[in-house]
Amino acid sequence: MTDTLRLPVEKVYEAELKALAKADDGQKPPGWALSPQSVVTYLLGGKAGKTEISAKYVGSRRLIETAVATLATDRALLLLGVPGTAKSWVSEHMSAAICGDSTRIIQCTAGTDETQVRYGWNYAQLLAKGPSRDALVPTPLYKAMEEGSLCRLEELTRMGSDVQDTLITVLSEKMMPIPELNDAVYATRGFNVIATANDRDKGVNDLSAALKRRFNVVVLPLPDDIDSEILIVTKRVNEMAQSLDLPVPKNAAEEINRVITMFRELRSGETLDGKTALKSPSGSLSTAEAIAVMVGGLSHSAFFSDGSFNAENLAPTVVGAVVKDPVQDKAVLAEYLETVLKKRRDYADYYAELSGMV
Repeated sequence: MTDTLRLPVEKVYEAELKALAKADDGQKPPGWALSPQSVVTYLLGGKAGKTEISAKYVGSRRLIETAVATLATDRALLLLGVPGTAKSWVSEHMSAAICGDSTRIIQCTAGTDETQVRYGWNYAQLLAKGPSRDALVPTPLYKAMEEGSLCRLEELTRMGSDVQDTLITVLSEKMMPIPELNDAVYATRGFNVIATANDRDKGVNDLSAALKRRFNVVVLPLPDDIDSEILIVTKRVNEMAQSLDLPVPKNAAEEINRVITMFRELRSGETLDGKTALKSPSGSLSTAEAIAVMVGGLSHSAFFSDGSFNAENLAPTVVGAVVKDPVQDKAVLAEYLETVLKKRRDYADYYAELSGMV
């Protein structure tokens, strides 16, 4: 047990990565710790010798193979999808498997400027000695270029278009000019970029056509069927409960099934049997939000009730996930309760709890 709240995945899954490296006899691109085949095994699960490799992502093998094959070239990878489709999760695990370091990351925001993407300056050194390599403060992207590893850019479309375009030279020429020194840093073999972006947020900055051309885009979808989504949520809830020292009640699987059913129906705009059309809320109601709802319910159950896990513990977090717009989404949820849940005997407890909140 460690006091660190969240370790890098290369530390958490160190034994699996070592087993894969030991059993790996495939061809490795320059700078890679594992072959592309072993990277896919690490992400999707399998065996390395006698070691069982757990699945980090549940979904299309072809998508993951395409993403890994892209990174084996000199072309950058953009993972695109609605919020909660495991883009960051896949990006992190790919970096861990390919170069053994998932921590070279730039979190893109509206306040991200060029110095956070390219390089900054130690102003004490700058004033004392003038522009020099010693005064330069490298960013994760700069270090990845120097050392031939991967750099992750999270939520690329959140930062301004002018800052995004500072990446064009890096991605096309594989070099970063340093005009203050009349110099440049040139990428070492093994360098590449994994960026993530979602197409649902309001106020995002579209990528320029020039920058888009530098990326190979892989779209990560929401789970196709309810069984796959339940499997993902159950796995992540168990992992998070273990890291937070929260007990997982015996009926957790039943509650996960019921919450996922509600989320999928509201998300798709119809009941699972396709007989009733519904209005959808403004939020995405993604798999990630379902995981957050369940973990929040586990915490409430452990600390504020007798340990039972039921609609009473989960209803507040369900409302928090569904109702992002206090007017529009409340009306959507209220209609869903009256047209769908009210008629289902096995959802009577959710109907009672949620009705009292909307």
